[in-house]
Amino acid sequence: MTPLWKLDQPILLASTSPTRLQLLQSAAIPVEVRSPDVDERAVEAELQRQNLSPDAIALELATAKGAQVSRQLSDRLVVAADQTLALGARQYHKPKNIDDGREQLLSLSGKTHALHSAVVCFRGGERLFAHVETARLTMRPFGPAFLEAYMSVAGDTVLRSVGGYQLEGFGVHLFERIEGDHSTILGLPLMPLLAYLRSAGAVEA
Repeated sequence: MTPLWKLDQPILLASTSPTRLQLLQSAAIPVEVRSPDVDERAVEAELQRQNLSPDAIALELATAKGAQVSRQLSDRLVVAADQTLALGARQYHKPKNIDDGREQLLSLSGKTHALHSAVVCFRGGERLFAHVETARLTMRPFGPAFLEAYMSVAGDTVLRSVGGYQLEGFGVHLFERIEGDHSTILGLPLMPLLAYLRSAGAVEA
């Protein structure tokens, strides 16, 4: 535990994302990880059938994960997050293969897309906090030569992230403008979460 953390037990992160874990740890929040037993793609498909917006889908996915873990460990404070990437009406998922990753990058070239990152907190199966933050990222127009150079450097890492890029790495070469908080882009809006934790007495105010 750190002097900033006021609860007896670490926060429970309902995610296996190493990036989200690192964001919390970098803020001196003690964390334990629990993988949620949620079929995210099935839940997302149903939400899309209901014509929910991408930001609402991110919130519902985060809620599903947080609720599932909170029901298992009702005495713990649980945080869950999710993120969607949308260009207009099109919502993106992790590329299925290298060719799919190439197609995603080409479709985003020269355009501004939105990253919607949702974070929720649960205790005892009850959602206590929910927030969605949006970042807008503009990819520069690029040609075939750059794309193939990028793909050769990126390799299979293209398959790890929606849109085929990791902004915190060499994916930064793809962009000309970024509007939004860094933690939101990485998939966990940290500032709103910390504000809630302070108000809830979990973090020293």
